[in-house]
Amino acid sequence: MSDAIRGNALQAALRTRYVGRSAECYDEIGSTNARAAEWARAGAPDGALVCAEEQTAGRGRLARRWHAPRGSSLLVSLIFRPPLFPRQAQRMTMITSLGAVEAIRRVAGLAAGVKWPNDIYLAERKAGGILTELGVRGEALEYVVVGMGLNVNLDVAALPKVATPATSLSAALGRPVPRLELLAAILEGIERRYDRLRERWSPAEEWREHLLTVGRRVVVRAGEEALEGLAEGVDPDGALLVRGAEGTLHRVLAGDVTLRGGRPEAT
Repeated sequence: MSDAIRGNALQAALRTRYVGRSAECYDEIGSTNARAAEWARAGAPDGALVCAEEQTAGRGRLARRWHAPRGSSLLVSLIFRPPLFPRQAQRMTMITSLGAVEAIRRVAGLAAGVKWPNDIYLAERKAGGILTELGVRGEALEYVVVGMGLNVNLDVAALPKVATPATSLSAALGRPVPRLELLAAILEGIERRYDRLRERWSPAEEWREHLLTVGRRVVVRAGEEALEGLAEGVDPDGALLVRGAEGTLHRVLAGDVTLRGGRPEAT
C-alpha cells in the first residue's frame, strides 16, 4: 500500500477542526514554505497546510539545503495568522516542535527533544528542523509560515555527510513509521496549543521541559560573534538565556548553538 500523503486520505485522518483542513498536497514542489508564503499573501485561511512528497529546493535555517528523498519524510508548511507581535513569532516554532515531540512519542514510542531554537533530536542526533518565516506589514504580523522537515522513514546512509549527525524515526525504531498517522497527530497537537496561544498563553514553560539545550554548556555563534556559557532557560518568547563566564545573563534571540558536555542536567 502506498505511503503517499494525499488530500482525501489526509482529511479522513485528521482530528483537527481547522489546522490542515485547507490543504495542498504535492508529489513534488520547489519549497513548501515558498508556496505557503505565496498562498498566505493570497488570503489562505488560518491553519492552512502545504505538504509534499519531495522538495527540489527545500531549505533550512541560514539557507541550508534540506535533503529528503521522495516519500521518506514529512515535508510540510503551515500558515498561521496569530494575534502576536513579530517579536513573539518564535512561539509558533515552539508549538510546532512541541506538537512534533508529542506525536513522535504517541505514534512511534520514541523520546524526542528540541535543540534550541528549531531542531528535533533523537538521542543526540538531528531528526528534523523547523523554518519559520514572517509576513509583516508595518509593525503588524500579517501571517507566519512554519515549515517542518522530519525524517521519518529515511535511510540515513543515503544522506550527504554533514557536520551534525542525522537520524530518522525508522532508524531509531527499527521499523517504518506510518507518516499519515504521524502527521495527523502532529497537527492535532499544534492546534490544541494554538488555541491556547491565541488566548495569550506562552508555551515557554512546556517547551523548556523538552529543550536539550537547557542545563548544558553551549557556544552560540551569530555572525562573527560567539558567546560561551550555561544555557539556563528561555523567556516567554523563546529567547535563550545564557549565563556567560563573567556571570552576566545574556538573552539570545538567534544563532547557531553547539552543545558542550553531556546530557542536560535534571530540571
